[in-house]
Formats: sequence, structure tokens, C-alpha cells
Amino acid sequence: MKLRSSLLSLALTSVFTATASADMTLTSTDIRTGEKMPKAHEFAGFGCDGQNLSPQLSWANAPTGTKSFAVTAYDPDAPTGSGWWHWVVTNIPTSVTSLETGAGAENSTALPASSQTFRTDYGSKSFGGACPPEGDKAHRYQFKVFALDVETLELPAEGSAALVGYYLNAHALEIATLEALYQR
Repeated sequence: MKLRSSLLSLALTSVFTATASADMTLTSTDIRTGEKMPKAHEFAGFGCDGQNLSPQLSWANAPTGTKSFAVTAYDPDAPTGSGWWHWVVTNIPTSVTSLETGAGAENSTALPASSQTFRTDYGSKSFGGACPPEGDKAHRYQFKVFALDVETLELPAEGSAALVGYYLNAHALEIATLEALYQR
């Protein structure tokens, strides 16, 4: 009887522990899941005339064991055959759980000093806003935060976004996504 009681207690503890832990979330005061992004987040160039501002991002409920974060922005609908990388930032310390609007600007001081940015498909190491072909369907812009099991990803300064993506997925404890839309 005592064994059955202990097993029941253990089972109930497991159920309540699993229910109490929440999944990591990613939110923004600037953009919303499934909604069109404001023009402020449109690229300035390539025929686009937005303000090229990275959106404000906040994340919560990182899993136990998280040692750093990374943030990416990606358009899987770009007519390239391989999508389009808009932003890649790694080595964000666990003490940081948000980035302000415009943090992705070139030479920004809003990113943590320890962070590392990588070249996007625009050719720069800063945020590049939405710029889908005019008249094309609405593109999905996937902003992701990765909770990583390492403090630092040791990657070459000129590593490609695809290489960084490989290492992010290899070290991800959890990934939260906010997918906004944009169309011109």
C-alpha cells in the first residue's frame, strides 16, 4: 500500500510539474503574429522606402539550462529558393530578455556587448527590414529567439547565416517564434 501511495504521489508530482512549466514565448510591442508589420520595419533600399527598424522583441520562460540566447529574422517566402535572412544575432546573455525597437541598426549600442551579429542576405551585419517584391503575396517574417545550451557560439566572424542556423539548431533547448506578415 505504501508503494502504491508513493507511486501515485510521484505521478501526481510529475503531472503538476509538467503543467506548471510554460513554454518559452516571444512577443513584441511593434508587431503581432499573423498581422501585417508597420512600414517602419520595411527595408530602406532595393526599391523599398521604410525606416528599416528592427522590431522590439521580448521573451520569457526560457527553459532550465539556458546559457545564452540568439535572435534571427527570416523570410521563407523570398523568391530565392532558399529564403532570405534579415537578422542574425548570437551570444546574447541570459540576463537580457528583450531588445528595443531599432536595436538591430548598424553600429547599434542597444545590443549586448557580448553579442555577435552575422551578415544577412542584404550583405550587412545589421537588421534588414522586409522588402518583398511589389505585388507579391504577403510574405511571412519569422522572428525567432533560441534558448541555447552554450554561453558562446564560437563561429567565424564572416560565417554565413546558414552556418549560424546549423549551430543554433544543434544547441537549441527551445525556440520561440513570432511570425508577422508584410506585403507591398
